[in-house]
Amino acid sequence: MRCAARVFALCALFLLGLAGCASPAGKPPPPATAADTLSAAPYRIGVDDVVQVSVWRNPELSVTVPVRPDGMISVPLVGDVQAGGHTPEEVAAAIQEKLSAYVRDPKVAVILTELRSHEFISRVRITGAVRNPTSLPYRQGMTVLDVVLAAGGINQFASPDQTMLYRKKGGGTESFHIHLGRMLDRGDLSTNYTLQPGDVVTVPERAF
Repeated sequence: MRCAARVFALCALFLLGLAGCASPAGKPPPPATAADTLSAAPYRIGVDDVVQVSVWRNPELSVTVPVRPDGMISVPLVGDVQAGGHTPEEVAAAIQEKLSAYVRDPKVAVILTELRSHEFISRVRITGAVRNPTSLPYRQGMTVLDVVLAAGGINQFASPDQTMLYRKKGGGTESFHIHLGRMLDRGDLSTNYTLQPGDVVTVPERAF
């Protein structure tokens, strides 16, 4: 009896421990932050980009090729594969599927080695109360803080916490409020959004 009681007590403690680790019932997960909402979309390969196709244990099938104007790349054994408009992971999966007819359990990786497409050379702009309003070539991973620093920072007339990010979407424009003053003074990166090609950051002047 004592043994059974001890086992029962241990089970009860275990279940209580699980309950303590679980989230309170009925509570939704925390909402996504604005920065999460504005995270950059995966890079999609464009015409003139150069990609390296690597096939594990099959170096003779590995190749580094540019993306042709029709969006295709040529891969040994499988021929033409659509790369333009797709992510490297999607292209690797397509090549892997086609290669499976010739190679047992192929493992394929696609890596961008040169970014030459129009998506890469599209520009982002920063205007308003900065030292050097400028237009910059877009780079993947570029953030609001990157373009502010590239513009030499804000000037003495800026109202940094009224900064706006404007982004084209469909036939219209989306706008996002940026707390640039908090970012520069306190290191608050909650609105240090990742930029996309064509974005415009505007820092207004203070009202006197």
